[in-house]
Amino acid sequence: MAFEATLKVIAEHRESRPGPHTVTVAAAQLGGPWLKSADRLARIAEAAGVASAAGATVIAYPETYLSGYPFWPPRTGGALFDHADQKDCYAYYLDSAIEVGGPEHRELEIMAADLGVGLVVGVSERGRDLGSGSVWCTLLTIDPVLGLVGHHRKLIPTYDERLIWAQGDGAGLRTHRFGPAVVGSLNCWENWMPQARNAMYAQGETVHIGSWPGSSTLTADITRFVAAEGRVFSVAASGLITADSIPEDFPLAARLRETSEQIVFDGGSAVAGPDGRWLIPPVVGVEGVLVADLDLARVMQERLNFDVTGHYARPDVFRTEVNRIRGGAVHFTELPVGEP
Repeated sequence: MAFEATLKVIAEHRESRPGPHTVTVAAAQLGGPWLKSADRLARIAEAAGVASAAGATVIAYPETYLSGYPFWPPRTGGALFDHADQKDCYAYYLDSAIEVGGPEHRELEIMAADLGVGLVVGVSERGRDLGSGSVWCTLLTIDPVLGLVGHHRKLIPTYDERLIWAQGDGAGLRTHRFGPAVVGSLNCWENWMPQARNAMYAQGETVHIGSWPGSSTLTADITRFVAAEGRVFSVAASGLITADSIPEDFPLAARLRETSEQIVFDGGSAVAGPDGRWLIPPVVGVEGVLVADLDLARVMQERLNFDVTGHYARPDVFRTEVNRIRGGAVHFTELPVGEP
């Protein structure tokens, strides 16, 4: 797979007569050098420029796009305990991760403000202070005026991801308003967690973003299901990874290339309407930006017969409680400075 020199709109759904309840969203399907944050940050900016020019209010990016998804463990014996090569790989990955409050985060805020577009960006987050040796699969939601408004860490890493990522918490299970839309987002298999989805729906979500590392076999099913269940617009932002994007200085680069298909992740970004039908079916194997006009009036129409956290809920029978306190290993209790 060859990445295009210049990004462009690769698929779109446009309303013939956009109304007052119409919002334009975009999904960036991106590849590029793996674990190279500067290169990927430039790709994020380019995609945001394309989306802004197309009239988008918000653009979503793949899971941990900045600076990359950890796909080496199942292909290189990642479960080998105390193995020197695996330690080197993890240290490399940790070094490539970004910090919330760090320069890459600040550059994202400047980008959003300059372009006037909201960003939902998947990042591999290195901890600061507590957890400085850990990496979280994180979604940052950035408002063009308010800056960082959402900081969600994936609740539970999936299978081999647990060798690399720390468990997240419920602090980021929040929706955010962009224009007339109430936008929520979840990482990859979190979109399969009924209670996580319910937490989004219960906050008035009208646009649901699923952030994926890149698998059309996954996005083809769950994207439409979330749309039909939540009676929301469902947007999948899914990435591309190829064997030739592995940097030469990655500790197990040669072995990883040998054990990987040339196309490791094939994309599958898509948009479904609140009736569960495709507006843009999964797009495979090409880099670029999907753009869709979403008429939010359709959400209310589809909730006539099903509103999962409204008239079709049974709170007297079922109850979901969400702990939105940020987790931490240590809590310090001490006197204020200056008191004996």
